Amino acid sequence: MSFAHRMQTSRFEYKYIIKDERALEIRDFVRGHLVLDPYADPSHHMGYPVNSLYLDSKGLQLCNDTVVGKKNRFKLRIRYYDDNPTNPVFFEIKRRVNDQILKQRAVVKRQAVDKILAGHWPTREDMFKPNDSAGYMKLQNFCRLKNSIAAIGTVYVSYFREAWVPSDHDNARLTFDRNIKGCPHKDRFDASDDRDWSNVKIDGVVLEMKFNDKFPNWMRELAHNFNLQRTSLPKYVECSSVIPSMRPRVMMPDDELRI
Repeated sequence: MSFAHRMQTSRFEYKYIIKDERALEIRDFVRGHLVLDPYADPSHHMGYPVNSLYLDSKGLQLCNDTVVGKKNRFKLRIRYYDDNPTNPVFFEIKRRVNDQILKQRAVVKRQAVDKILAGHWPTREDMFKPNDSAGYMKLQNFCRLKNSIAAIGTVYVSYFREAWVPSDHDNARLTFDRNIKGCPHKDRFDASDDRDWSNVKIDGVVLEMKFNDKFPNWMRELAHNFNLQRTSLPKYVECSSVIPSMRPRVMMPDDELRI
């Protein structure tokens, strides 16, 4: 399974929390504009699992930058979609510049993860395709940012995603995320699901509308017709806040985490 095409260099992301029954209605609406993601499994709730290991400093600098609403910030994560040791993982830098999302993704051999997490500088042989020069530069950028804050593996975030995409371009997509959960990273990278997870309590489904440049008219119509209210729900922060060992280090506002 290859998810390399999912890397967008720049886009906007609008998030909403909706009820399960509303998600079904919105699904029916978007069928007129999008198709089900080709990697989805219609026999398994029309989606696929998304898993990420987030890196952060010991003081959770990146987590708390999000909590306090720092305008220009970044996250470091290692994303994977299954526990198959022969499949790659994706080293990702996710930057937020004001309201815009900028991403870089490098496709890396799974067996290289622990070496890189331990502080070793990556080589081209760590790339899933050693001749991927552009990807290698992105991996080096990842490691420079990692080293700049002494980041280490911190929290695993997992959820189930139902995604809808255009049939002829990649300028917009819509996703429903369910069953968000997190657990702390231990000594080694572990892609299995056999861990002590803490569930994030969300009253409904996380809907995300993602687009390049201009907010599509059909998305505007969708938001109006269903009276959608934008919110912020950073999954890494939410998961960190429900893990008992992590919670004391998260600078939680008095009222709520969703800033």
